[in-house]
Amino acid sequence: MSSAGTPEPAAEDSLRPGDRRILEQYLSHLRIERGLSTNTLAAYERDLRRYLRGLSRQGVEPAAVDPQQLGTWLQALRTGADGGSVLSAASAARSLAAVRGLHSFLDAERVSTTGDPSRLVPAPTLPQRLPHPLSIDQVEALLEAAGRPGTGRDSTARALRDRALLEVLYGLGARISEATGLDIDDIEARERAAVLRGKGDKHRIVPVGRFALEALEAYLTRGRPTLATRGRGTPAVFLGSRGTRLTRQAAWQVVQRAAEAAELTALPEPISPHTLRHSYATHLLHGGADVRSVQELLGHASVTTTQLYTQVTVDSLRETHAGAHPRARRGA
Repeated sequence: MSSAGTPEPAAEDSLRPGDRRILEQYLSHLRIERGLSTNTLAAYERDLRRYLRGLSRQGVEPAAVDPQQLGTWLQALRTGADGGSVLSAASAARSLAAVRGLHSFLDAERVSTTGDPSRLVPAPTLPQRLPHPLSIDQVEALLEAAGRPGTGRDSTARALRDRALLEVLYGLGARISEATGLDIDDIEARERAAVLRGKGDKHRIVPVGRFALEALEAYLTRGRPTLATRGRGTPAVFLGSRGTRLTRQAAWQVVQRAAEAAELTALPEPISPHTLRHSYATHLLHGGADVRSVQELLGHASVTTTQLYTQVTVDSLRETHAGAHPRARRGA
């Protein structure tokens, strides 16, 4: 029986006594101090056993591994050169995460003679996953659900806030940190524009559409004053129940509640604030916007990041073509 609580074949226990002791101590640390589940512990144990067996074959002690040896091991995972199965980039990255945890533990316990060598080993580059944008109908259902007042005190004020928040996320393509970071002076209603503070404290001016502007005006005049009475004064646009700036975690919950109210919880991926940003970009491209303009609107440093959305658009068009064109349907 392994220390993670799952049986292991006899061949899997071919570890040096010292390596086995280190593994058991680390798994115990994960189980007791980190509270990891049995399944997670089993996955960690599997990855670490393969790692420790590889070190044993090279005559290297876990406490004396250097970054070059660790990098060689990582390459062996991708080719199977260590005698194990060939791993994908994602699986190799998972194994590296387990190994990083072990070396961090050995370093913290002052066992390692080389510090934490894993800090100097970059993880494999993972293929970018295409985003799953919402359809326009799904976005509208989400926005409508967010604006429905619930029950309890300040329910109308919260509904106005929630609708305005989602309109900002979708209508401006804002990141969640940019939306919660908005101050009242950042919104220029007359100019129909807003200032968003992006990554690295970079600012950009984005247009504010009619629906977003109307939702913001309704919230600022009829919702925000109610929430503001609980606080001590803040320039933040979006306020929480205590009258202070709405946190990212609270904003995330607003989106989750709206998704549940709109019955949009059975999608391929859970709806998050970033889903609305994905949808914003994809719908712009579907509507004929050029990639460079979308790059500017999203605040991407590189157009390469924005081009990810063009693939979503091409895939959608390919599906339409395959289902509608007579020769496409015949496989021509």
